Amino acid sequence: MIDNLSWVTAYPEILLLVMACVIALVDLGVKTPTRTVTYVLSLLTLAAVALLQGLYASTGATVYSFGNMVVSDPMGNWLKCFAAIAMMATLVYGRPYAADRDMLRGGELFTLSLFSLLGMFVMISGNNFLVLYLGLELLTLSSYALVALRRDNGVATEAAMKYFVLGALASGFLLYGLSMLYGATGSLDINTVFQVVASGQVKHQVLVLGLVFVVCGLAFKLGVVPFHMWIPDVYQGAPTAVTLLIGGAPKLAAFAMAMRLLVDGLLPLAIDWQQMLMVLSVASLLVGNLAAIAQTNLKRMLAFSTISQMGFVLIGLLSGVVNGNTASAANAYSSAMFYVITYVLTTLASFGVILLLAREGFESEEIADLAGLNQRSPLYAGVMAVCLFSLAGVPPLVGFYAKLSVLQALVASGQTGAVALAIFAVMMSLIGAFYYLRVIKVMYFDKPLTATTVSAAPDVRVVLSINGALILILGLLPGGLMALCAQAIVQSLGS
Repeated sequence: MIDNLSWVTAYPEILLLVMACVIALVDLGVKTPTRTVTYVLSLLTLAAVALLQGLYASTGATVYSFGNMVVSDPMGNWLKCFAAIAMMATLVYGRPYAADRDMLRGGELFTLSLFSLLGMFVMISGNNFLVLYLGLELLTLSSYALVALRRDNGVATEAAMKYFVLGALASGFLLYGLSMLYGATGSLDINTVFQVVASGQVKHQVLVLGLVFVVCGLAFKLGVVPFHMWIPDVYQGAPTAVTLLIGGAPKLAAFAMAMRLLVDGLLPLAIDWQQMLMVLSVASLLVGNLAAIAQTNLKRMLAFSTISQMGFVLIGLLSGVVNGNTASAANAYSSAMFYVITYVLTTLASFGVILLLAREGFESEEIADLAGLNQRSPLYAGVMAVCLFSLAGVPPLVGFYAKLSVLQALVASGQTGAVALAIFAVMMSLIGAFYYLRVIKVMYFDKPLTATTVSAAPDVRVVLSINGALILILGLLPGGLMALCAQAIVQSLGS
């Protein structure tokens, strides 16, 4: 553990901030409707940032800097690396869609995406309540603007308003909870809060009251029941490129924020927050899967699917501490990290196909719009089928191994009710398989609505093919990524 190498730890964030400003200025001189120069500069910036974060992560060092307000550890660095890669894929998939809908009149899509990623980086690195909150606000304010990017579209504007109002409410919950914890412990520093809480000098009731509000704020960012109201409406109403941006990389930041607050700061209160997460998990699995069955809109179905998938992430988070014993913590938290990374990978590919099928003036959002896709384009039907099978947890795809690792961590923890919760999660996954398989049936067995073949730009085709292949390869050979997650969690917890 090293301290006070302040600027070194922040080089990727500084690079991202400087380049976002440079790209915003360069874009003023770009006249092409597809914004090629802005696009290429954005991708090069993201690639450089991802490479830097990967190099930092590979050292295995944990560095505290800026007066202990920022932490650079393997878990955070790997999550930031994957978030940058996810943002690259998002921009590759989203550019043709945005160009067709006149969303590239300025370079806001690219610059706001970079600023939202900067917010995620700050969230992931925050070792102080205020730093975490600043990162969260930078991410959410950029997201609000992106959802409303199609100013002439009433549905998108409505979605942005709902997102803004509910997001402000959730930020208030989180801020109130953090202020109560600050009042009780006398510190904004997460490590100090941990020490004060562990000492037992603070009234338990005060801490739990603050904890309730913190968990509510985190639940909103993860999108779990009963704080899920915004997800279906925003997913459906936002331009699909922005839906992918909201549904992909920010999940990694939300997971990191939950780890920083609940594990790094409030682990002595695990018996309290694990019970809360258990309730949220059961509700999310139940509501997410049952509500998804009734949907005919594909984006809305995937929104409810997200809610149920986040229920599994919570199962990983609630399996770490048993009666004060943290022996199973590394196994549980690494399985949750593995789950959230593979979920983002699958989400990128599934929304990539939806973006690909959307044409000028046609959104391709309904499940019926995928009818006969296999006859029009076997490759893209195959990628979509791989995504849906993975989300359903069908072997040998990565979604199956992710679910298995989370359930294995839950059962191995030996908590009261662990087996019952695992059986419930499996039953809900079986129900969930219905609505995933229904889409596959439409793609392969229904007659196509149009005879037009699906064409894609070379960059989209290459990235989508790699994305689909990774879902299969990581399912067959999950050991590498699982070991990476386990090592990152062990090194981060050890610091």
